[in-house]
Amino acid sequence: MIITCSDTRTPDTDTSGQLIRKLLKENGHTIAAYHLVKDEPAEIKARITEGAANDSVQAIIINGGTGISRRDSTFEAVDAMLEKRLDGFGEVFRFLTYEEIGSPAIMSRATAGIINGRVLFSTPGSENAVRLAMEKLILPELGHLVKELTK
Repeated sequence: MIITCSDTRTPDTDTSGQLIRKLLKENGHTIAAYHLVKDEPAEIKARITEGAANDSVQAIIINGGTGISRRDSTFEAVDAMLEKRLDGFGEVFRFLTYEEIGSPAIMSRATAGIINGRVLFSTPGSENAVRLAMEKLILPELGHLVKELTK
C-alpha cells in the first residue's frame, strides 16, 4: 500500500508516489492500494488503519510530511501507531542523505516500524529521498521483513 501525504499534490503531480509504484512493480511487488491524503493526522491514521486491516497489504509505504514545517505531521501520526520501531531505517536513511546533501539531512524524520503484522516505512516526499529510501533500504529488505513478520 502506498500513501502520499501532501497538501499540494494531485494524483497527476505525485511523482514520488508514482516512483514508489514503479519501483515496487519492477521488483515483483503488487500494489494493493494507493491513497493521496492531506497532511492531516486523522486522515493518515485512517489510511494506515485501513491498510493494516487489509489481508492483501503486507507493507505500507508513506511519503511526505516528515519534515519540520508547521504542516508536517506525518511523523506524529505514524509514530503514535507503531507497535515496534525499526530505528535503523531512519538512522541509515539520514546517514545516506547526509552523504548526498550534507547537514539538511538532520531535518528528516523518516521512520519505520511494525503495525498489526505489517512493515511500515515513512519517507520524505521528495523524489530524490524516495528513490534513495526505495533503492538503498526498502527494496533490498522488503521481502525479508515480510517473511520475518509471517513466521
